[in-house]
Amino acid sequence: MKHVLIATLLLPLMACGGGQTQATAEVTQDSVKNQVVETIMTRRSIRQYKPEAVAREKMQTIVECGINAPNAMNRQPWEIRVVDNPDYINGVTELYKKANPKAASDSTFRNMFRNAPTVVFIGHDTKSESSPFDCGLLAENMMISAWSMRIGSCCLGSPARFMKSPEAAEYLKKLNFSEGYELLYCIGFGYPDEVPTAKPREADKIQFIE
Repeated sequence: MKHVLIATLLLPLMACGGGQTQATAEVTQDSVKNQVVETIMTRRSIRQYKPEAVAREKMQTIVECGINAPNAMNRQPWEIRVVDNPDYINGVTELYKKANPKAASDSTFRNMFRNAPTVVFIGHDTKSESSPFDCGLLAENMMISAWSMRIGSCCLGSPARFMKSPEAAEYLKKLNFSEGYELLYCIGFGYPDEVPTAKPREADKIQFIE
């Protein structure tokens, strides 16, 4: 908003044809772009969270960023369920602990979603070949927008697999996915209680082809 205001104030001067003003506007735009790059480059997967759930108004913004992701032919082959109810999270976690007793041996273990107090479950249209890719774009939008608000996240596969097990059938049913939709994965959200260091990336896997 600050950058938009600055650009708006500069418009009358730009109309006068001032070259220096044009350069200032370009610097302002570059600054906006750099903020996006910085958010992407600094984001880390968080696996320890503070207990408080993310405010629903912030989660609303995050999921709206998600559904604005690009997707094939705008079919939007996803359904999103946001859960911040401790009874739900703790209830399914108890079932998880019975099936995986070693999981709770960690003294930091509080729930099966990497201790996240808010969990987003993503269902995909099983008839859509593009839905796994579209849902991946959806997730990235949500996780990057969350990080810009200092909210951590972690994409979770194992908890999603357990949710589809017979033991957790009651909890999966409560997510109320439409017919033809199936849980694909889930994402834990919350305020970070750790500061992970960046892991090295293999830049040599990038090639520019002439």
